Amino acid sequence: MTEPHSPPETCDLLIEAGHVVPIEPHAVVLEDYAVAVRDGTIVALLPREQARARFSAAEVVSRPDAALMPGLVNAHTHNPMTLLRGIADDLPLMVWLQQHIWPVEAALIGPEFVADGTTLAIAEMLRGGTTCANENYFFPDVQAAVYSKHGFRALVGLPVINFATAWARSDDEYFDRAGQVHDQWRDDALIATAFAPHAPYTVSDANFERVRMLADQLDMQVHLHTHETAQEIADSVRQYGQRPLARLDRLGLVNDRLIAVHMTQLTDAEIHLCAERGVHVVHCPESNLKLASGFCPACALQRAGVNLAIGTDGCSSNNDLDMFSENRTAAILAKAVAGDATALDAATTLRAATLGGARALGFGDRIGSIEVGKQADLVCVDLSALETQPLHHVLSQLVYATGRHQVSDVWIGGRPKLVARELVGMDPAALVANARQWRERIRTVRA
Repeated sequence: MTEPHSPPETCDLLIEAGHVVPIEPHAVVLEDYAVAVRDGTIVALLPREQARARFSAAEVVSRPDAALMPGLVNAHTHNPMTLLRGIADDLPLMVWLQQHIWPVEAALIGPEFVADGTTLAIAEMLRGGTTCANENYFFPDVQAAVYSKHGFRALVGLPVINFATAWARSDDEYFDRAGQVHDQWRDDALIATAFAPHAPYTVSDANFERVRMLADQLDMQVHLHTHETAQEIADSVRQYGQRPLARLDRLGLVNDRLIAVHMTQLTDAEIHLCAERGVHVVHCPESNLKLASGFCPACALQRAGVNLAIGTDGCSSNNDLDMFSENRTAAILAKAVAGDATALDAATTLRAATLGGARALGFGDRIGSIEVGKQADLVCVDLSALETQPLHHVLSQLVYATGRHQVSDVWIGGRPKLVARELVGMDPAALVANARQWRERIRTVRA
């Protein structure tokens, strides 16, 4: 007598793809696989035909010519600065910052600027396959609310800097307001907070010690620009008698909470210290190249065992939030810096841009790879176009020959954010019109 078949399992979403890039295990591509999602969580990763037999899905999305991969994690951004895209190009870092960016910010920065810039950035990131950002800017309360409104995953930095801004007027106010924002979002499913002391040259020893104490107590990451330029190193040695990383180590900050951004000026001993202490390094190659800041030794860091992530930096120094472009630049630049064509291969680069970023942000248990139990932050990339044919090697194609315009679909926590290249719940025409009115306001300030 034939045993009765058990009824199929239910799921909310079944995504079928010609190629699935899970990231973990490393360098694997699964052909004709499917991902099943229930309540925003990945519940199965299995061959397409098995998935069809096992699951009854409320929605099936079939992309036979696409690669399905984890959403990209932009591990260092200043997203409100999207409104400052291109206002001060072709200048060195300190001239760009002190003579152009800071004066405009002083005149215009406020909740409206931050909300509108962040919204524009979210739309740009979604259209480019980015589902998570590590944010570093003022008015983190506004940023968090905007990210939450649009269902975008973010680690929002709580700024600390040694001078008064529109956000806070004193050291105590920076820390008081940081505590308020942290308390508001501490249990949120999408939004978390980190301390974001700006840089060693703008934060005092006393404030760094305060950051360290609170980060330890509250189990928070510390997001920091450091070792960005040769001038920063020379100034630190002159003022403190130490290189910035040594000073941070003296203050107890060189540990597995530290998200160290840029890191273009490193000795072998500093690389090994970062590996030993579990420091996360965010490589921002295009911003560093454009500002002539230097070259992060990404391959040496990765081979030493440092967790490497990739970020775009802000639109005022990049000038976009295109992680596919950033990945390609990171991979190619690493080879030139290392003098080794095998440095930062395609699989390693994709890992840095997904799971590496997730781990740096403290999100590694939730996102960054396509694994059962993780959140369904997923991206479909259409590889059918003539520019990505013939398709010999999916991972190489994703890093070296794919543009963000090939992103077709995006989900965050299983919720659709981009469907067949159309944004869900966002009006591109309204975003463009709003950006144009900000252009006029910025021109008036700079006149």
